[in-house]
Formats: sequence, C-alpha cells, structure tokens
Amino acid sequence: MNAVLVIIALVTVGAAVVAMSGRNLLHSVLLLTVSWAGVAAFYLWAGAEFVAFAQLLVYVGAISMAVLFAVLLTRRSRDDVAAPPASRSRGIYAILSGAAVAAVLLAAVSLAPLSSAPTPPPSVTVRQLGDQLMGPHAASLLVIAALLTVALIGAVVLAAGGSPGNPEDEP
Repeated sequence: MNAVLVIIALVTVGAAVVAMSGRNLLHSVLLLTVSWAGVAAFYLWAGAEFVAFAQLLVYVGAISMAVLFAVLLTRRSRDDVAAPPASRSRGIYAILSGAAVAAVLLAAVSLAPLSSAPTPPPSVTVRQLGDQLMGPHAASLLVIAALLTVALIGAVVLAAGGSPGNPEDEP
C-alpha cells in the first residue's frame, strides 16, 4: 500500500473521528473541513482531478463556510455551542446503525456480478466536462445553484429562530 494513501486516510478519518466526538461545535466544523479536504486529497491521489477540485470548491469552500456562518450567527452563548455529554445508549445506537450500513454495503458488493474482462475507463478530460457544464447544461447548473442558495438562506433563518423583537422597543 502506498504511504501517501495511508497518510491521507489517517488524516481524513482522524479528523472526522475527532470532529464527531468533540464537544465544541466550532472545532468540530473546522475538523470536518479538514476531513473534506482529505477526501479531496484522496481524489487527487486516485487521479480524479475534476472531482477533487469540485470537492474543494463545494465542500471545503462553500459548505464549510455556510456551516461556519450558521454556527457563528445563531449561537447565543458559549454554552449553546457545547454538545451534551455522550450517553451509552447513543453510542450503542451509533454502532448498531454503522453495522447495519456496513452489512448492506457488504451484501451489495458480494451480490454484484463481477465481469471477467475489465472495461477501459472513459477518456473524458476536465476541459470536456467544463464545456458540457457551461454549454448545454448551463441552465440546469444555474437553477441548482439558485435552489441551494435559497435553501442555505432558509436554513440560517430557521436556525436563528426566536420571535422577532417588538418594534416599539427599538429606539
């Protein structure tokens, strides 16, 4: 096994484990961003440059910043950011659900037919993908971008919660 792959895997999984087990929400968001960057590094290692750069732009760039803004704009005090201590039943449910997902994935892989002759991968360049996204599929890309923007703004508004202040109280 390649040493670079092992380092990428350790950083990615380590950051995700610490992010999920941490009690500080802000630190967890930052560590989750490191984990997403590790996934992008894996894509680069595997030779999928377009997917790696898309991962960096979408998750590390946009989603992590949206989550950071949501956390920073909606918290009221330091106590709101800290998660409650983990309970034993919560850990058992997490292990059971992880085992169920692993069982479904293992069953799907074991039941999938394996072909005797591998097919060559399609030779599509990043430029060809960009031409397709900015050419015939530009309208759908813009609609999806607008829909995601509206969803993120709605999530921030809902997360802010609370009732609006009384206009008579303002100076």
